[in-house]
Amino acid sequence: MSRSWDVFCRVVDNFGDAAVCWRLAKQLAAEHGGKVRIWIDGLDALHALCPEVARDTTAQWIQGVEICHWSADAEFGVPAEIAVDAFGGGLPDAYLAAMMQRSPRPLWIILEYLSAEPWVDTHHGAPSPHPRLPLERYFFFPGLVPGTGGVLKEASLEARRDAFQSDSSRQAAFWRGLGYAPPAREAIVASLFGYENPVAASLLQAWADGGREVIAVVPRSLLRPQVGAFFGESQAADGATLRRGSLEARFVPFVPQPRYDELLWACDWNFVRGEDSFVRAQWAARPLVWHIYPQEERAHWIKLDAFLDRYCAGLESGPAKALRTLWQGWNAQEAPVTTQMRTAWDAVADCRDRLRLNARSWAAQLALPGDLAGNLAQFCEERL
Repeated sequence: MSRSWDVFCRVVDNFGDAAVCWRLAKQLAAEHGGKVRIWIDGLDALHALCPEVARDTTAQWIQGVEICHWSADAEFGVPAEIAVDAFGGGLPDAYLAAMMQRSPRPLWIILEYLSAEPWVDTHHGAPSPHPRLPLERYFFFPGLVPGTGGVLKEASLEARRDAFQSDSSRQAAFWRGLGYAPPAREAIVASLFGYENPVAASLLQAWADGGREVIAVVPRSLLRPQVGAFFGESQAADGATLRRGSLEARFVPFVPQPRYDELLWACDWNFVRGEDSFVRAQWAARPLVWHIYPQEERAHWIKLDAFLDRYCAGLESGPAKALRTLWQGWNAQEAPVTTQMRTAWDAVADCRDRLRLNARSWAAQLALPGDLAGNLAQFCEERL
């Protein structure tokens, strides 16, 4: 049954929160016939992900979704049947009051952040009674295994990925579309998207000193100025190409979501951050390195290790140890000596083929819980 949805998004982590909410809204509309509004307080972030979005408009329709600017004086109108409180950012008081007036009252879904920790399986779908209001409210946890909410995946994603990765002419056209020649067949191509990272220079130096050509593809992110600074150009502009030793850095513009998927598919390695790029890198079926958002008292290391436990479960001890060492080094809070990163990179390079096979089998395993939008639609249908 077609349902109405209000997805509320506070832009906290620059692009990540907006990216997840926009993908969810589009999929609910396109694949589940939903009447979807996304309420977002940062239209600039959404414009970067989808250039069709106007940054100065109160309401607009794009790709079957009504995009509404969530401002202090926003007029919410009649609430939808389902309100998605993305990442526990909360719902506005005026909207809550309107929810109380609607009959039947809407469902309130708290969409949580993705985690591979074992407790997610038991908390997914649990009720979360409001302390004051008689509204049905539930936790909905993305996850990596059956019994969780799964992760976002459009129905056509795997077919589009496989068609792109098996077609060298499409890959060549992609690189030319960014203003670059296709990489040489023997080059290792790695995308670099992340937070500021004290380890970055050490990894770049290891690549520059190595015996094999590495092409680092660098979209705009907090990491990009550090990559430029490694070459003496902290303000490297879109379209720039810088070289040192065996390393070539290509500074590409921030691309819309569909093009970013293609970027991940076109690379041999993907260094990603946050949640949205992390999930899309898993679907790319290529080896990846996750720059997890740092938390106080190293709480993020628990989440990092929990994911690695699952991701490396099918690997032999040698490749698993090599991958763990690289991930842990990339997420260190202090700069290591360059030889440490060189050793870590050399270790994963030696088992590159095995890690690529594991990445593809992991992508197949990731599909087992079903996709998040479909699971969410079914979960809500059972309660309406």
